[in-house]
Amino acid sequence: METSGKIIRCKAAICWEPNKPLSIEEIEVAPPKAHEVRVKILATGVCRTDEHVIKGEISGVHYPVILGHEGTGIVESVGEGVFGIKTGDKVVPLPVPQCGVCKNCKNPKSNLCVRNDAPSFRGLMRDGTTRFICKGKLVHHFVCTSTFTEYTVVDESAVVKVDPAAPADKACLLGCGFSTGYGCVVKTAKVEPGSSCAVFGLGGVGLSAVIGCKVSGATRIIGIDNNKDKFSKAKEMGATECISPNDYTKPIHEVLCDLTDGGVDYSFECIGKAELMVTALMSCQPGHGTCVIAGMAPPGELLSFDPMLILSGRKLTGSFVGGWKLKDSIPQLVSDYMAGKFDLGGLVTHTLPFEKVNEAFELLCSGKSIRTVLLF
Repeated sequence: METSGKIIRCKAAICWEPNKPLSIEEIEVAPPKAHEVRVKILATGVCRTDEHVIKGEISGVHYPVILGHEGTGIVESVGEGVFGIKTGDKVVPLPVPQCGVCKNCKNPKSNLCVRNDAPSFRGLMRDGTTRFICKGKLVHHFVCTSTFTEYTVVDESAVVKVDPAAPADKACLLGCGFSTGYGCVVKTAKVEPGSSCAVFGLGGVGLSAVIGCKVSGATRIIGIDNNKDKFSKAKEMGATECISPNDYTKPIHEVLCDLTDGGVDYSFECIGKAELMVTALMSCQPGHGTCVIAGMAPPGELLSFDPMLILSGRKLTGSFVGGWKLKDSIPQLVSDYMAGKFDLGGLVTHTLPFEKVNEAFELLCSGKSIRTVLLF
């Protein structure tokens, strides 16, 4: 049935308010306006950031909202003025847009396009309206994507065409989790062969960082997590050893410094806890060690540390979605995956039908899953 230019009625998972399960509802998805694209979602990953919104831990988010920001889909229709993307293309929606014309897009050192919807979380399209309605109520978008729905509408700057042969259940991870962890190593830190690395947190982002360390040729890759059940998977991904802070009486940064003759060359904080960010910095070698923050801390958390940690030569930096300009980079990352440069399959521990989205979050919160992918 021809749907172009028409309202589409479909199923979506709506977060009506914080601390309540997502509700599967029938919604109306409006046709794309000028410079917009309507996408039929095929697969979507379940990310910790979505869980933070469900728990009300991210300030500024407007409810009701359709979450989800790791997706793969097929273009159903495009609005006026859209070039380079057409009906039938396989695409990945981008939680960080790339308009190509703003100051940040033109700066090779930045990927934070001004059309990015975090941390303001307006949840609206460029014209200040939404394309979603449920039970007569307007429903907000989430970080320019909203992939927990059978159909979504995104700005043309927030979607990129990828290889049609790329498996949807793997390519979706490139929208956030994998790109964040892998990119903080290969793009932001630019880890050299022979380096020693410490990765704090062995969830989806942390394991992607481990993959990045392995691809970069690091010879020592130490995974740190309280949950030892994650160690075997981390070693499968490339970690040379794994340790739990619970096994030591002294601070874990001292353990790491003892293990590496003064500290690692690179450390990566992939959880989002201010205290661990400082610990990761303290784990670096004085004089040249680099600490990269890839985890998102809850609003209000502040870093506090002795300035001598930096004055002595350590470097502290952040990495937003791996530092990639996503429209430029995701097609290449897909090509690298298809060529066997890295494996995404090991990150997907569970595959569920979309209707079991709440079960996916239960698996995430219990520590039983790395990435659950929902299929439509």
